[in-house]
Amino acid sequence: MRAAIAAESAGIPSVSIVCEGFAGQAQATGRGYGYDELALAQTVGHVDAQSADDMRANFLSETVEQVIGGLTGTNQASAGAAASSEPAALEVAVRGSIDDINAAFRERGWTDGHAVIPPTVARVDAFLEASGQDPWKVLGVAPSSGRDVTIWSIGVNAVMAGCVPEHLPILLSMAEVLLDPAYGAEHSGNTTGADALVVLSGPAGGDLGFNYGAGALREGTHANTSVGRWLRLYLRNVFGFTADALDKATFGNSARVVLAEDHAALTDIGWPSLAEDLGATVGANAISMARLNSGTIIGSVFGSTPAEIAPYLGNGIARTAAWDLTHVYGLGHDQFQPLLVLSPILARTFANNGMSKADVQDLLFEHARIPASTFESMIGQWSNLTAGRRTLLDLVAADLVPTVFAESADPHRLVPVVTRPERLLIAVAGDPNRTNAYAFSNDGPHGWWTTKTIDFEPSTDLVCEVPQVN
Repeated sequence: MRAAIAAESAGIPSVSIVCEGFAGQAQATGRGYGYDELALAQTVGHVDAQSADDMRANFLSETVEQVIGGLTGTNQASAGAAASSEPAALEVAVRGSIDDINAAFRERGWTDGHAVIPPTVARVDAFLEASGQDPWKVLGVAPSSGRDVTIWSIGVNAVMAGCVPEHLPILLSMAEVLLDPAYGAEHSGNTTGADALVVLSGPAGGDLGFNYGAGALREGTHANTSVGRWLRLYLRNVFGFTADALDKATFGNSARVVLAEDHAALTDIGWPSLAEDLGATVGANAISMARLNSGTIIGSVFGSTPAEIAPYLGNGIARTAAWDLTHVYGLGHDQFQPLLVLSPILARTFANNGMSKADVQDLLFEHARIPASTFESMIGQWSNLTAGRRTLLDLVAADLVPTVFAESADPHRLVPVVTRPERLLIAVAGDPNRTNAYAFSNDGPHGWWTTKTIDFEPSTDLVCEVPQVN
């Protein structure tokens, strides 16, 4: 798609060839880059599961005609282009008991499979009332679906998810992330099934009852669970990521609850929050979002010094990385940013030994390593996601990755899983009395780490200004 978008930007007609069943997601990607209804041609079946002869025969019999039609403008409308009938904002879509409403919502694909609170006009009005927000203000357009992102639609899905009005400022910041081109929300349905993690930083987490201690990332605390649920509902209902439309995850992750950082612990040890590392001002209430592929629990980290615990933590980060290393070079250059969540006791072990967070990143950079031959297999031999299948020595020679990847020609040499220490992100949360950590790999530019400050001040959108009369 990106090649087609580059061609179209240069005034050159294009046709994107996509695997069967992926026309909807391809259209979402194009729409996210400002090109709605790019011409598509589909292959028969999946290209990785066919012999070269079968793929050639299928291509000649089916795909070539679609390519010609795309270039000549004779193709029929592409998949996903048909207009759908949707209820208007204040239209009563369903009447009946709460059971009737939930049954209808499930049938229409408007829920995540769980029961929802019916978003009546009265409930949505009550949710938004104290905020001062104009319900009909348009914050932007969902790049994947073309739908308006409005305060009202945010409120509708918030009521469904069970959020309370105090959560609205956080939801607005999350919507800002989804609308930020740097985040790339249009990629939210890619095949690896990465799902967004929302990290809440600042004192507001504790003030609003978010859990940042024991059981962090488990359902059970209302604030963490309902706000995390809002994101999945909003991606379904406004951004269009359902299995019959734009969501092509082979294996989906469960919806993630919000991870709230332990602000008190960070303040006590003098470390910046994750949001501050990503550009937020010191002490700010902010959310940081990225799409994460997988995670590894690093349990029972043993040792009382940084030197003792760093090897195990680095190993956990390295074990989490796999095909995602194509975001170091390939699918995204220098765009792999794993996240390590440290329990407070582990963070204090580093801090009590005089280490800043940057010092810890330097130390982990030395330990989060794998054999060069394994790295090369991940980005080449075992996948077709990096063109050319060049060795790390070749990539360093071409100045495409740092020299640390070619300190010798030994295929067994250890190389880092990121390009530089600051790419290893660190958050602090979890049981303060347990020496556990959690390492996540991320999906690079398919959900790039993006941070937004939360504004808890009431809006003046609906305030009438009376002109002064002299």
